[in-house]
Amino acid sequence: MSSCNGNCSSCGSDCSDRKAESLLATLNPKSTVKKVIAVVSGKGGVGKSTVTSMLAVAMAREGKRVGILDADITGPSAPTAFGVTECQGADDDGLYPALTRTGIQVMSINLLLDNPADPVVWRGPVIAGAVKQFWTDVIWEDVDYLFVDMPPGTGDVPLTVFQSLPVNGIIIVTSPQDLVSMIVSKAVKMADMMHVPVLGFVENYSYLQCPDCGKKINVFGKSHLDAIAQEHGLPILARLPIDPKVAEAYDNGQMETVNTDALAEAIEAVKSAE
Repeated sequence: MSSCNGNCSSCGSDCSDRKAESLLATLNPKSTVKKVIAVVSGKGGVGKSTVTSMLAVAMAREGKRVGILDADITGPSAPTAFGVTECQGADDDGLYPALTRTGIQVMSINLLLDNPADPVVWRGPVIAGAVKQFWTDVIWEDVDYLFVDMPPGTGDVPLTVFQSLPVNGIIIVTSPQDLVSMIVSKAVKMADMMHVPVLGFVENYSYLQCPDCGKKINVFGKSHLDAIAQEHGLPILARLPIDPKVAEAYDNGQMETVNTDALAEAIEAVKSAE
């Protein structure tokens, strides 16, 4: 329009030149975060938080400064994986996340509760607001890669993260079960709708390896992920076995001791995210 002053926020006209208003939240002024990688799943119980912690550990072993934003407000588990129980503190500038033994920064609602076993009984908008505050109010110190551990599904929190955080890419965690093909497609389509690039799939619980003969047993049946990946034109970045040692390490806060070699391709995908 000839009378346009370029300030769309104060204009009520619906013209073709109107600029879409950015919903990105402002990062805490004291924070530095270079890349944000969201780890998502279409359904619960596929080991998404385990994969998130393994990715963080693998990247930290490469000498990168890493953070984990636990966006699963009603089912937080990141502190358990690393054996941390409280934040470093707070001041007028913001809240300092917990620090693990190897220097991984962790922020989770469980670090702020008097009793970690207390349920978080909040409505969706309040939960989404808390996740946004983990970005705006927490001081992430010189983080190269911030991994966001998302709740399952395509509800308020994933929508908030995709709109409010500058997500460079997502990794979708899945399992070999038949139902997964439909669930995975929902996650991929949501990412497409939000214009967030999908880096690829990580299949967890892919098989159980016999400790005696080494045979791989498909506990959940034959995987259909190859067909799903081909349908969407996306790579399979890793197939992780059922490993009691990983589960034990998670429960005991020892995730920084696990072997992460199987995630090498996933780590390369994270590095290539723009």
